[in-house]
Amino acid sequence: MAEREKVPSTPDLRLQAVVELAQDMAGALTPLEAVRAAAVRATAALDATMAAVSVWDRESGRLRVLVNYGDLAAGEEELPEDESYPVADFPEIVTYLEEHWTTGRLPRAWVQTAEDQSPPIAHAHPSAGAFCQQRAAGLRRRGRECCLVAPIVLHGQAWGELYLARTIGLPVFTEADADYATLLAAQISAGLSQTERLADLRRLAFTDPLTGLANRRAVDARLESALQAHNRDNTVVSLVVCDVNGLKRVNDQLGHEVGDRLLERFAHQLSLAAAKLPGSLAARLGGDEFCLLAEGQKADEVVAVAEELCARALQLADGEGVACGVASTGDSIGPVTTSDRLFRLADAAQYRAKAARAAHPVVAGRSHGPGFSPDPTVLLADAADPHHRADSRAARPGQGRAGAGDRRRFRGAAHSADPGQLLTAVLAALDRSGTVRANHPADTLSRLATVAETASHLLDAVGWWISYVPPGSQLMRTAQHAVYRMTSGPTTTGAETQRAQIEAPDAVFDLGHYPQTRRAARGGAFALRAGAPGNDPAEEAMMVVSGYKGMVAAGGVNAAGGWLVELFADEATLPFGQVAPALRALVAVALSGPASPPP
Repeated sequence: MAEREKVPSTPDLRLQAVVELAQDMAGALTPLEAVRAAAVRATAALDATMAAVSVWDRESGRLRVLVNYGDLAAGEEELPEDESYPVADFPEIVTYLEEHWTTGRLPRAWVQTAEDQSPPIAHAHPSAGAFCQQRAAGLRRRGRECCLVAPIVLHGQAWGELYLARTIGLPVFTEADADYATLLAAQISAGLSQTERLADLRRLAFTDPLTGLANRRAVDARLESALQAHNRDNTVVSLVVCDVNGLKRVNDQLGHEVGDRLLERFAHQLSLAAAKLPGSLAARLGGDEFCLLAEGQKADEVVAVAEELCARALQLADGEGVACGVASTGDSIGPVTTSDRLFRLADAAQYRAKAARAAHPVVAGRSHGPGFSPDPTVLLADAADPHHRADSRAARPGQGRAGAGDRRRFRGAAHSADPGQLLTAVLAALDRSGTVRANHPADTLSRLATVAETASHLLDAVGWWISYVPPGSQLMRTAQHAVYRMTSGPTTTGAETQRAQIEAPDAVFDLGHYPQTRRAARGGAFALRAGAPGNDPAEEAMMVVSGYKGMVAAGGVNAAGGWLVELFADEATLPFGQVAPALRALVAVALSGPASPPP
């Protein structure tokens, strides 16, 4: 034990010791730290050789020691795991507390010596004498001259006791010491009350009130720590994001109370799933969205737990299962240096599962079959984040983690120009039509038509074209097109003839006259808006003569040749400018399957 600070028994210094005890307890981060701080200060304040703080465990009827401090006897530990005594062995506690409840006065501390075997108060419990003899014998056995016991009352109920002792040869505690210990016990009670309030605040700050799971704030804190370990030690970090299907229907048809019960039942299943991944964190992110954060487990183990969770969710009364997405640094998802990117990947996987009404989790980085690269879910996540780079992305100095508080949502309205919504809708359409499945690989043109048609509907476009450039050729011909509504182009007869020619399925263009189109057909993308400064004159003329107000084009190359997808706009079409990169990513997905020229 370190040399104890002897505090002279003057009123000013003893008051200072009470203040210091209060300060130490207030600075503690946990209840156990607060209790230990109290024992340390009380030992010094009363010139004791040891102190212990014990709590009354009402369920077991035992006095459980939380901390011992100072010169400890054989068998005593500073932070005992299981040191407790029947409360019945200390009837004086009950007696003093009965006096407190009757009179309202604070229970007063008492002194017990190794030689004195009489009860500390005259009206003590009839059996108190025998128990005092046992306590005196315990003092002698541990080599202690005396002890001082101060009951601790919290919220008007017995909470426990402060126990102080001196070794043989030191002066016995006085009545003044007992009065002072009573004051210390009262201050410990106040400190415990403050610690409880702080613990409640921390619990509220990091806990979802409906389900009792962790909340988004807790996930953010844990995920930051987990990714630090991942980037330092390559520890695998996995994130499972789940969206409870059908909650709105349940709330609208059966009431929000039934909806809350559905969320609680799923939260229970999520907790059971977390128990199978030691050290994982189950959380409710808000609304109908939950997540499971695992650290140190293999990606396959996390996916297996997610599979079982999906199956159990389908069995919940009133529910329709869950849409589940998984992102793990143990899979081929590229570098993960920020929590924002891992969330985007898990979100993208979950919304793909939602769009496809999948009964199983969608896992980022695990493509649907051989030869499909890049992975559609990774494309979705990264295209929805304009700041993502394939290498690594760090937060700017002074801005904390990158993307904090700006988690991309992939849902949207029936018509939307959000790139994330575009990616989700088109990829889901590709899945439904079997165009990215290895067992039913559609031809290149069919896959591109699915991209063009779904994107046009989402953007409310006028129509779309798909064009093809044979290998080694400068000539591009229209392979397939669709027009959803007519537009009013220039009124001259020549212009109308030109427009009819352009919309003919077999129109052929020399790419030498259209540099932007030529670059796009090799894997680029661009957007035009009529009248915008910087437009290429030939490209704009071709668009305007057809009666369109804007267009977006994206293309790429596979073994069959070069391809170009073009979407066209009028006044009713949503803005095209921000979707060009997303359309380029979708064309790349469509071209990643088996290559075949148009018929």
